[in-house]
Amino acid sequence: MTQARLAGGDRPRVLYALLLPAVIGLGLGVRRFPGLLPPFVAAYAGDTLWALLVFLVVAVLAPSWTTGRVATAAALFCVAIELSQLYQAPWIDAVRHTRLGGLILGYGFLWSDLLCYGAGILIGVLFERAAPIRRRRGAATPLRP
Repeated sequence: MTQARLAGGDRPRVLYALLLPAVIGLGLGVRRFPGLLPPFVAAYAGDTLWALLVFLVVAVLAPSWTTGRVATAAALFCVAIELSQLYQAPWIDAVRHTRLGGLILGYGFLWSDLLCYGAGILIGVLFERAAPIRRRRGAATPLRP
């Protein structure tokens, strides 16, 4: 499949915006109740869902971008946040120790997080490929291969 724009124009922002709280809820649930999940899922699902959330936010903010461009922007953002965890100044550590700051910025660099980010963004890409609905002049139209 090429990186051309999906047929029909922009993504339906409302659909993507409705997915945001669902992904946030799943991510917070994974962090809050890790004992209810298999250890592998408990260890990696939060970071994977965080990257999916970033993908969805970029898709909402840039609805006319190609899937590839959204995925690239999300990956660059995720990697930048992960690399920022190598910087340990008192002021940024104070932000990281707040609940919201820790959820957004994380605490320490882990190579495994980069793999999780790739998986989360891939889930977003696969979602777009599997449910290719775009708006064309006010009407929902399915994507043609």
